[in-house]
Amino acid sequence: MKILISGGTGLIGTSLIGNLLKSGNEITVLTRNVSNRKNTDALHFLKWEVESADSLNSIINEVDAVINLAGESIGSGYWTNTKKERIVNSRVEIGKVLTNAIIGSDHRPEVFIQASGVGYYGTNTSAIFDESSTNGMDFPASVAKVWEASSNELDSVGVRRVIIRTGVVLDKNSGALPLMVLPFRLLIGGPLGSGRQVISWIHLEDEVRAIEYLLTHKNISGPVNLTAPGVVTNKEFGKMIAKVLKKPFWFPTPSFGLKLLLGEKSTLVLDGQNTPPIKLIDAGFKFTYPDLESALRNIYKS
Repeated sequence: MKILISGGTGLIGTSLIGNLLKSGNEITVLTRNVSNRKNTDALHFLKWEVESADSLNSIINEVDAVINLAGESIGSGYWTNTKKERIVNSRVEIGKVLTNAIIGSDHRPEVFIQASGVGYYGTNTSAIFDESSTNGMDFPASVAKVWEASSNELDSVGVRRVIIRTGVVLDKNSGALPLMVLPFRLLIGGPLGSGRQVISWIHLEDEVRAIEYLLTHKNISGPVNLTAPGVVTNKEFGKMIAKVLKKPFWFPTPSFGLKLLLGEKSTLVLDGQNTPPIKLIDAGFKFTYPDLESALRNIYKS
């Protein structure tokens, strides 16, 4: 399969590309910076700016699938008005450009995978959100809504569109996990706030395996929660980190302190949502790491 990927140089994209190459696929990665990127027969990095959308049509004519992972990190920096604008625009602009290029191409891809997040549902300590649940009201929910909508037009032109609503991706060196583990390494780890907020997580390996699965299973379309079945609360997550790393589990970090430190962005650690992977399970996908203990023991096995 020939696959075009935008946002392919981040945590998920880099791991996904490695898996796809092992499966014999040919990959073209759209990126703003091609420095130190090595092209091979099966992997090509293409320098591309959103403004140069006209050049995409000929590329899309040659591919079987498009995966859009592009977007500025929602977890880095403070949520100033300027930062919020960049977060939204970086997602919407690229989604619309890719969509228009596909619609204008002579040969359209069979499938388009659109990134999103479980933040789509908003936050709640008791509700369970499946893929049919409604959109939330906070900033992450509003971002996810417009991000997903940026490629809506593909639904009416015969391209199978899959929206991957990803939870917290667990990796030893990147993403949220190193920050979550740091207090435990400093022997001050404990729950954040009430500890009752739900964390919907997924091991990086299962994340990329699930995306590959969605590429090839033509009966799956629309929103899909990319989370592990073993959803846990923040307190349970912390206790498992302490158990696996053999560190103490202390008193909670007060909510007010995190709100003072992080501002509105504190919702990412103080609030949560229970988003089980209903569609993935129903479609027959098998998780390598369905529970948190097996995931953390794999990550910290050495």
